[in-house]
Amino acid sequence: MDLLTPLLRESALTAIFSDEQTVQRMLDFEAALARAQARCDIIPAASVTAIEQACKVQNINLPALAESAANAGNLAIPLVKQLTAKVKEQDPQAAKYVHWGATSQDVIDTGFVLQLREALDQTDELLTRLLSALAAQTALHGDTVMPGRTWMQHALPVTFGLKLAGTLDALLRWQVRLHELRARVLVLQFGGAAGTLASLHEQGPDVAQQLAHELNLTQADTPWHSQRDRLLEAGHWYAGVSATLGKFANDFSLLMQTEVAEVSEPVAAGRGGSSAMPHKRNPVSCAAILTAVQRMPGLMATLYSSQIQQHERALGGWQAEWEVLPELLTLAGGVLTQSEYLIRGMQVDSQKMRADLDITHGLIMAEAVTLALADSLGKQDAHHLVETLCHQALDQKRPLLELLENEPRVSTHFTSNELKTLLDPSRATGSATHFVRQVLTRYKEQNPDASLSA
Repeated sequence: MDLLTPLLRESALTAIFSDEQTVQRMLDFEAALARAQARCDIIPAASVTAIEQACKVQNINLPALAESAANAGNLAIPLVKQLTAKVKEQDPQAAKYVHWGATSQDVIDTGFVLQLREALDQTDELLTRLLSALAAQTALHGDTVMPGRTWMQHALPVTFGLKLAGTLDALLRWQVRLHELRARVLVLQFGGAAGTLASLHEQGPDVAQQLAHELNLTQADTPWHSQRDRLLEAGHWYAGVSATLGKFANDFSLLMQTEVAEVSEPVAAGRGGSSAMPHKRNPVSCAAILTAVQRMPGLMATLYSSQIQQHERALGGWQAEWEVLPELLTLAGGVLTQSEYLIRGMQVDSQKMRADLDITHGLIMAEAVTLALADSLGKQDAHHLVETLCHQALDQKRPLLELLENEPRVSTHFTSNELKTLLDPSRATGSATHFVRQVLTRYKEQNPDASLSA
C-alpha cells in the first residue's frame, strides 16, 4: 500500500485502479472478445469456455507480467502470452483463438474504459453524498451573517449560506456534466493493428457490435486509437470538480485561521495536531484537498500534450496516459471524500462571524449609508462625504456611527436610531436569501429524492 493513500486518495475509486483490477478488466475484454467472435462464427464456440475460465487475474503472475512489460512496451503483450499459456493447459485448440484479431491497445484502452465506468458509478455516489451534506449546511446557514471579503479585505455583509450556495451551485453543474459525459466516454475500443480490423475481413463491424454488446459499451463510429478527446474530457471533469472543491477548501482554511476563527474542521481524537505544539488544530482536510488539487494542473497538462499522437498509433502520448489518468481520478476521489467529511462535520461559529462584522466599527456598512444619503446629497457628494468620514474613523480609531452623528450634513437627514439601523449588517445582505433559495431549488430539481436535513 502507498503510505500516503489514506491521506490523499482514500475513496472507493482507489481499489478500482489497483494492479489486480487493471489486469482483470483487460481479461474481461479478452473473454468478451471470445464470446463475440464465437457468435459471429469467427472462432469455434467450443473454445470460449476455456478462454473465459482462464480470464481471471488469479491466473496471472503479476510480478512476471510487470517484468515482461519492460521489454514488450506494454502490459497487453505479456498478458496475452500468459493467458494463452493458461488456456493451453486446459484446451490446446482453444489457445489458438486467444486475442484473435485484436491489438494491444484495444485491450488496454477498453480495459481502462471498464475501470472508468466503475469509477463514474462510484463518483456519482460520492458526489451525491457530498451534495446532500452541502445542501443541508446551506439551508442551515442561510441567514448566518458574516463579513464578505474581496481582495482579502472586508467588503460587505454576506451570509455563510450564500458562500456555501456558491459551491453548491458549481457542484450541481458538475453533476450535470458527469451524467452527460458517460455516453461520450464509455465507448469500446476495437480497431485491430491499424484501426481497420483487417484481420477480421468483412466481419469486423459485426464482431465490434457483438463485443460492445457483451461489455455494455457504446460502439464507436471509428476506432479511436489516436483520438483521445474522450479520456481528456473525463480527466477534465475530475480535475474541474476538484478545482471547485479546492477553492472551497482554501476559503475554509482562511476562515479557520486563529485571528478569524469563524469555522473549524470536524473534531476527532488526534486530528489536526502538531508534533511540537499541543495547542494546534490544523486544517488537515483542507490541506489534503489542496495538495491533491495543486497536483492536477500538471497531470492535465500531460493529458493535453498527449492529444498529439502520431498517425494511427501513438509513440509516447498514449503511454503517458497510463499512470496519469488513474492518478488523476484517485486523487479526485480523495478530494470528494475529504470534502464530504469536512462539510458534513464542519463547525460554524456564527457569533464570531457576527463579532467580526464589528471589528471595523461600522465601516463595512459605509456603502449603505452612502446610498441612503445619495437621495439628499447626490451619489458623488454622498460618496465623498462618507469616504472622508471613514478615513477619519480609521485615523482616529473611532466608530463610524459617532462621526456620522456629529456630521451636520448627515444628522440633518437621519436620527441616531436611523443611523444605527443603516449600520446593522443583518439588514444589508441584499438578495442573499433569494440566491440561496434558487440554488436549493435547483438542488431539489436535480436530486428529487433528497432532503435538506443534515
